[in-house]
Amino acid sequence: MGRRLPSRREALHMLEEAGCSPEVIEHCKDVASLALDIARACLRAGARVDLRLIEVGALLHDIGRSMTHSIEHVFLGAELAEEMGLDERLVRIVLTHSCGVSPGLAEEMGLAPEACEPKTLEEKIIAYADKLVERGRVLAFEEALNKLVEELGPDHLAVKNLLKIRGELLALLGGELDACCRLGKSLRTT
Repeated sequence: MGRRLPSRREALHMLEEAGCSPEVIEHCKDVASLALDIARACLRAGARVDLRLIEVGALLHDIGRSMTHSIEHVFLGAELAEEMGLDERLVRIVLTHSCGVSPGLAEEMGLAPEACEPKTLEEKIIAYADKLVERGRVLAFEEALNKLVEELGPDHLAVKNLLKIRGELLALLGGELDACCRLGKSLRTT
């Protein structure tokens, strides 16, 4: 099949074929919607960002949830994306969208902890959008951060990386970041 970026339609079909629930698929669509809003703002600010990679990566970021809803979904999803012959950038998005995993878990999965951290702008935008999207709406950053801290603790790598990503996006976009991520913004058109 070769390394490739599927179309939006193909990505949605891949989620269905993998066995993702309708709720997971809707979440992926919502993350794609917010991630594209942020990416377009980055383009307007002069950054180089691949909109197609953002859309397809955001759609496929949770493909591992077809197998588990634990944090291991990032590893299983990355393996699945690799087996499907998808572009390595998509494999990385699936692996890094959690903003980072505990060093022990990364090592248990045969990876260095930093391998699970978002590095490219596309990876960071999708990880950020994923943390702010909940049930078809956008959470305030502080609410999303508090939920992550409550779940993982204040010193977890994912918490630190989310704060770092927000700082980088604010430096690039200023107030436009919060305009893209309006509190309570509905992401669904239906």
